This record gives sequence, structure tokens and C-alpha cells, in this order.
Amino acid sequence: MAISLEVNGNAVNIDAPEDTPLLWVLRDDLGLTGSKFGCGIAQCGACTVHVNGEPRRSCVAPIGTLEGADVTTIEGAAGKEVEAIRAAWVAHDVPQCGYCQSGQIMSAVGLLSMIPKPSDNDIDLAMTGNVCRCCTYHRIRAAIHDAAGRMEG
Repeated sequence: MAISLEVNGNAVNIDAPEDTPLLWVLRDDLGLTGSKFGCGIAQCGACTVHVNGEPRRSCVAPIGTLEGADVTTIEGAAGKEVEAIRAAWVAHDVPQCGYCQSGQIMSAVGLLSMIPKPSDNDIDLAMTGNVCRCCTYHRIRAAIHDAAGRMEG
């Protein structure tokens, strides 16, 4: 089945079974390997991308449900939220192993695009389900607050 969608600003046509997870289309068909496979059941967040501007777990998003969708991966992420998050991530030395970071960043960018000055509770809610085995959660929260300040000033 051919599915048409936009990925990182480029129109693509995907010929895959409609139950194929978006993650495998991105990685295997389009060569976009920034989104990672972690659990396959939308519990770890490593595969998070934006679909129509909203964070979504690509490991459980069937390609057949995405006709005409606008998909943004870590490779195509851009804008003031992205730049602020990237700068804050470096400033706070957030990543250790790095495996979860594309999902963490995409979730954080989604949060800042909806709530430019989030509270700790807002951050906790938005980042729930993004697992970091290195346990850098306190640095992630601090970096999101820093990014919000960078966008403000």
C-alpha cells in the first residue's frame, strides 16, 4: 500500500504494509536513524518524533494511519525551541550514553512549543514515558527550564 506523507519537509511515498510502524519506515526505508528502537510498546520514548506538530511514539504508529501527515524527526527538527533545547542540553551536560536523547529532545521541544514557560509539573507530565537509563532526569528538567529562559530572553 502506498502512503504519502511529508518527512522533515520532503514529500515521500512509502510502499509498505499499512501496519508497518513509522519507526521502521524512518530507519529502514528513509535512512533516518536518529529515532531509536527501545521497547516497541511506546513505553520508553526513544522513538519519539513529531506527527503534525505533536510528539508521538513512532514504534506504535502504523504507517497506514499517517496518510498526508507531517512528520518531523530529530534530523529535521528546527526552530527556536530546538535551538534553545540543544544549547541547554550542552550547557547542562545532559546526555551520558545518548541513546534516549533524540526522544527526550523531541518531547522537550513539543513541551516548549505548547508551554513556553513550563513548571516542574508540566515538565514531569510532558516527559513521562521518556526513560533514561543513565538517570539524567534532574539535568533534563534543569535544561528544559534553562531552554525556556533562553527563549524568553
